[in-house]
Amino acid sequence: MVIIVSFEGYSQKRMKIPPYLKKGDTVAIVCTARKFFPEDAKPAIELLESWGLKAKLGKTIGLDSCQLGGTDKERAADLQDMLDDDNIKAIWCARGGYGTVRIIDSLDFTKFKKHPKWIMGFSDVTVLHSHLNTLGVASLHSIMPFTVPKAPEEVKETLRKALFGENLTYEVETRGYEIKGKTKGQLVGGNLSILYSLLGSKSSLDTKGKILFIEDLDEYLYHIDRMMQNLKRNGYFENLKGLIVGSMTDMHDNEIPFGQNEVAIITEIAKEYNIPVCFYFPSGHQKDNRTLLLGKEVEYEVNNDKIVLKFL
Repeated sequence: MVIIVSFEGYSQKRMKIPPYLKKGDTVAIVCTARKFFPEDAKPAIELLESWGLKAKLGKTIGLDSCQLGGTDKERAADLQDMLDDDNIKAIWCARGGYGTVRIIDSLDFTKFKKHPKWIMGFSDVTVLHSHLNTLGVASLHSIMPFTVPKAPEEVKETLRKALFGENLTYEVETRGYEIKGKTKGQLVGGNLSILYSLLGSKSSLDTKGKILFIEDLDEYLYHIDRMMQNLKRNGYFENLKGLIVGSMTDMHDNEIPFGQNEVAIITEIAKEYNIPVCFYFPSGHQKDNRTLLLGKEVEYEVNNDKIVLKFL
């Protein structure tokens, strides 16, 4: 395979890195999407307390509006309160599912941009990750209170390290179908379906000169192709420096097979751009869901033996 080396720079918005936490700080838990109840929050609260942090449950924890954690107005108001509260040092979205996009345009990030704080979660929380990146603020792609009970200790530890500003470097064995290379850039991305749904909106990512992370769950293979083709048509891979594919969990095929699996679909597009690519990186909809600091500069290398992702 071809070795690609790419360190050339692009003009990018300077990212604000929220202050790292210290013991005694308070983390808010809120619903931006599906409903979540106080009794279900206990493992997450205990985890935060074991790190010397305090937890504050938002007003949406316990609300029930069909599958959502309160009405759009209630969820937006709860998140807005936590964004503006100086005593809250990080915001942990309770769970994903669907619903964050319904409130994103109701939020005022004026104060938050001046005094940013960590926003944490994955899946549907990609709406916030992507929007925050356009505002120039870093965020954490991480486990959520809903997934804490099933998360391995080493995965929880990656979130603790990220929150407290400790060094994070991941080394993962290759599987044999990567595209080798070495590069450096800002890490962006999240759930593929959400990124696809944000195309054309003010929350859509600018990927030029960056390294894109994608993952997904419960999708048909033809739809993975549709989404990748649409990202391509929207310029997501032009001047991209690298691609990291996380978990692609529970993929489906039609009665008439699509003819390619997720690796083949993504490789067919990515190989046009001469960038390093890896698959099944341990982040996304699986137990091994390691924390990624989106918006941070990383060094990314795919070689014969391993994949190395180092946060700078």
